[in-house]
Amino acid sequence: RHAVCIFYLVLRALDTIEDDMTISLDVKVPMLHEFHSYLYQPEWKYMESKEKDRQVLEDFPTISMEFRNLSKVYQDVISDICHKMGVGMAEFLEKKVDSQHEWDKYCHYVAGLVGIGLSRLFSASELEDPIVGQDTELANSMGLFLQKTNIIRDYLEDQLEGREFWPREVWSRYAKKLSDLAKPENIDMAVQCLNELITNALHHVPDVLTYLSRLKNQSVFNFCAIPQVMAIATLSACYNNKQVFRGVVKIRKGQAVTLMMDATNIQAVKAIMYQYVEEIYQKIPSTDPSCNKTQQVIASIRAMSLPSSPVVSRHHYSPIYLSCAMLLAALSWQYLSTISKATEEYVQAGEN
Repeated sequence: RHAVCIFYLVLRALDTIEDDMTISLDVKVPMLHEFHSYLYQPEWKYMESKEKDRQVLEDFPTISMEFRNLSKVYQDVISDICHKMGVGMAEFLEKKVDSQHEWDKYCHYVAGLVGIGLSRLFSASELEDPIVGQDTELANSMGLFLQKTNIIRDYLEDQLEGREFWPREVWSRYAKKLSDLAKPENIDMAVQCLNELITNALHHVPDVLTYLSRLKNQSVFNFCAIPQVMAIATLSACYNNKQVFRGVVKIRKGQAVTLMMDATNIQAVKAIMYQYVEEIYQKIPSTDPSCNKTQQVIASIRAMSLPSSPVVSRHHYSPIYLSCAMLLAALSWQYLSTISKATEEYVQAGEN
C-alpha cells in the first residue's frame, strides 16, 4: 500500500512538471530527464510551479523521504519507471503524436509504464507471482487500454485546452485539421474516425483479460479490474456517438457503482467485457470503413470472454466486504458527481 501510494505521488509530481506550460523547455527538459535523481536528494523541491497540484513539488522533500524509507526493491522499481517516463515525456514535448506506432509509444510512456511499475510492485510484494511483473507486454496493454480510452473520450476537452493526442495517421484520413472534426458539417467523418480509434483500443482487451486471469490477491484484482471495466463501458458509450464531438460522454453513476461492485472475479469481468462488446457490435454501421476490423476484434474478445460459469452474485459476499464495497461506491458516486459537474461547467465556459 505504501509503495503504491508513494509511486502515485512521485508520478503526480513528474506529471505536474510536464503539464506546467509556464516552465520553459530549456528548464523543463533537463528536469524531466533528471527527476528520478531528485528522489535521492533530501532537500530538492520546486517552488515556481503555477499548476493546481504544485503542492507535490513544493513539499517534495516529504515525498522523497517516504520514498527512501521504502524497501530497496520498491525504490528500484519506482526510480526506474520514473526515469523512463521522464525521458519519454521530454521526447513528446516538442512533437505531436503522428503515427499509430507513436500513439502506442506515447501511451506507453504516460500509462503503460505505470502498469509495468505497478505489476513489478505487486510481484515484489509477493502478493502476486513473479510472472505478473515479468510480463511487461501484458502490463503495458493494461495501461494503453485505459489511456487510449481517456484520449478518445476527451477529444473536446483537449481541443478546448489546445492539446492534441489523436494520431495524425488516423484523423488525417477524415479531416485536414483535427479541430475540423468538431464542426457540424464534418460529423459523419468525425464519427468514422472515432470508430476507428475505438477499434484500435479494443485490440488490448485480450491482453487485459489474460493479465487479470493471473491475479490471485483480491485487493490487487479489484484495484486492477475496476478501471478496466469502466474503460470498456466508456468505449461502448462513445462508439458511433456524435456527442463525443459536442460535449461530455460519461457512463451513468449507477452504472459505475454496479461495475465497481461486480468486477471482483475474472468470470464476472469476462461477462462484463462480453456485455459491452456486444453493445458495440449491435451499433456497428454497415457503411463504416472500419466495420470489418471492428467485427474481427470483437470476435476475438468474444472467444476469450464467453461466460463459462454462472457469475457470482455480489449478494453472496460477506457483510463486511459488502459494507466496504458500498462505502467505496458511495464515495465514488460523490467523486464522479463532482468531476461531472466541474467538467460540465468547464465545457459551458468554453462554449461561452
